[in-house]
Amino acid sequence: MDFPLTAFIGSLGGQEILVIFLIVLLLFGAKKLPELARGIGKSMGEFKKARDDFEREITRSETDARVKDAPGKEPTDKPV
Repeated sequence: MDFPLTAFIGSLGGQEILVIFLIVLLLFGAKKLPELARGIGKSMGEFKKARDDFEREITRSETDARVKDAPGKEPTDKPV
């Protein structure tokens, strides 16, 4: 499940977004904005990867628990 960013941005109007952009531009400067955006993008990618790994581990553990409870079955190490 992705973060509902559109719900957050949808509540902001055009003027609010423009004011936020101008404040960020003043704080970081035009030369730093691409670097800042790149860093945010990398952080979001790492967060998504960690979230996916966590969900995969939860699913694998749940599957192992179900197989363990089933008679005559051995849990596998392969993720589902």
